[in-house]
Amino acid sequence: MSGRDAIVAEIPRLRRYARALTGRADAADDLVQDTLTRALEKWHFWQRERELRPWLFSIMHNLHVDALRRSHPVVFCDADDLPISVQRAEQHDALVLRDLERSLALLPLEQREVLLLVGLEELSYAEVARTLAIPPGTVMSRLARARARLREILAGAAVPVLKVVKK
Repeated sequence: MSGRDAIVAEIPRLRRYARALTGRADAADDLVQDTLTRALEKWHFWQRERELRPWLFSIMHNLHVDALRRSHPVVFCDADDLPISVQRAEQHDALVLRDLERSLALLPLEQREVLLLVGLEELSYAEVARTLAIPPGTVMSRLARARARLREILAGAAVPVLKVVKK
């Protein structure tokens, strides 16, 4: 399989992860496009003996973090303002999915990233560590905290309201 074909094969996973990170389809599409552009620009840096997906996810992660840093004012929206992106045939499924999406949005970004990469994208701890440029122990710790916090949120535990204070 050529490099182009390998990258094209990863686009659906990139879109899914970008949508989970950004929460908006338009922002996710922009992030995927930026990721693909950067990957093609830096293609000569990719080490052929390594998996392509973690490399692409690390590019996406870095672009996403850079964008968050550039857009310095952090705005927290109410859980009621989050869009429902998927319509299920059964009402119960749609409600469970909505609750999960809203609950994921309440997790800190560091925990949400690890949880999505391990749970949704099925990356190994080592691949997640390389993708996010953190030690494997940090991956396991963030994952454990994310799972515990997600269970609490889904069980109805009170979620603290965070207020951003500018200096």
